[in-house]
Amino acid sequence: MASGNLPKDAHGLQLNFCKTLACDNFGLSDAHRYVVQHANPKRPAMVCRECGAFPPLLNNQDVLDELQRLRQFHNEELPACRNSQCQNKALSVHTHKHLYHAFGYSGDRQRYRCKSCQSTFVDKWSGANHKRHFQENLLGLLFMGYSVREICRKLTINPKTFYDHIEHIASRCRRKLAMMDARWMNHAEHYELASHYVALQPKSNNGTYWTATGDAKSGYILCQHVNYSGQEEPTGDCDHSAFQSPARFVTREHRAEANRSTAAHVTTLRDKIDQQYQTILARGNVEDPMGNLTYFNYPSKGAVIRPPYTSYAHFLHVLDLCKNECHLTLYLPQDPMLRSSALSVCLPRIQNKTIDLLYVDEFGDWDNDQPIDKIDIVHMGWWRDRWAMTQTNQAAKGICYLAGHQNKPKYWLRRASINKTIFYQQRFQLLFDGFINEPRRKLRPGGILPVLDIFRAWHNLCYQDKLGITAAQNLGLTNHPMTLQELLS
Repeated sequence: MASGNLPKDAHGLQLNFCKTLACDNFGLSDAHRYVVQHANPKRPAMVCRECGAFPPLLNNQDVLDELQRLRQFHNEELPACRNSQCQNKALSVHTHKHLYHAFGYSGDRQRYRCKSCQSTFVDKWSGANHKRHFQENLLGLLFMGYSVREICRKLTINPKTFYDHIEHIASRCRRKLAMMDARWMNHAEHYELASHYVALQPKSNNGTYWTATGDAKSGYILCQHVNYSGQEEPTGDCDHSAFQSPARFVTREHRAEANRSTAAHVTTLRDKIDQQYQTILARGNVEDPMGNLTYFNYPSKGAVIRPPYTSYAHFLHVLDLCKNECHLTLYLPQDPMLRSSALSVCLPRIQNKTIDLLYVDEFGDWDNDQPIDKIDIVHMGWWRDRWAMTQTNQAAKGICYLAGHQNKPKYWLRRASINKTIFYQQRFQLLFDGFINEPRRKLRPGGILPVLDIFRAWHNLCYQDKLGITAAQNLGLTNHPMTLQELLS
């Protein structure tokens, strides 16, 4: 190994630095602080001279390119200025009302004019939905677990018409959600969020991971992203190099690296956490969960994005939605991909002391209301992460305080939780098990993406908890649960 330059920053963004908070090099991107090698892609590309940590390198421009892809997908078909030369391009009316004037109607649809370039556009989903009744029936059948073929037979439509309707419904749902998201973000006094990721199609081994972030208490899901692009082709080298562009694509020549599964039966929380550290260190790139795949089947079309690039872009998008002056608390599962991306993009908040960042893990049927008698402090993993653990009967909980200035183990053991976000993802995969695991869909994740938007809208606005309250009601965004009829109007 030899000293070398780090990947170039992109528009002031530099994400390559030591991720160990206690290290003097944390947040510093001076090349002389690190040992950098280019020769062997199977070995760490960067090692911190101070603490010996080996955070994987990233191409900063490719992270911004991925962020642009996520924003485009998130805002797809929302009303916004379309002038490519305008500074307001793609900024939605629902999240940037001050940039536009209401400018009459086109039929029954609202027209707007951009204050900057004076161009006009129409909110295509603001008018009446003349296909609402049909779409209610379609969604009802889909939520009941009918296959696409069965739904098409019952409604006497062909598969193309089915997917056209799904895209139409997803666009209406995105519009409803954009208004609710903006209402929450603009009026909240602080943010308490929980993030989690899972394989989108657990039985497919196609490398697509689904990351979701939502309110930790109400379960309202703020945003979700998948490291798959149906409109791009995978280009670049098979081995990742942060010094070349594009670097964010997994190429079709990629092969699974793991020889065997690292999953094993565990009986205690400490064993569970320790096993997860072993699983992480078994990866060639500790921040890339694809390193634990024993088989890999590339999707038949589109491109798989290297998961860390989507993870970093996901948190950049989350921070864009949050007001800088509001305190942010972020709960994470035990995984360095989410940890490193959250730490990196939240560096200004860490320096300004406006964030608390924690790992959270539970074992058994833990109840946050039960008394905490004893707290054990244990240093675990190669990183010697400091875990605070407590146990009652057969249930246990642990937190690892990663960043912030309120390291109060008892307080966080009572409060911190990622269960609402986990529940959201598990419920989707349970409700749509037949849809996402259809044999022909295992290599076609693109068809699932609009259904994710529909499910997020239904979960936030329609699904009621045991008390009959929706996530949006819990946040004060709506007064009553929405029906499917209201969702599709």
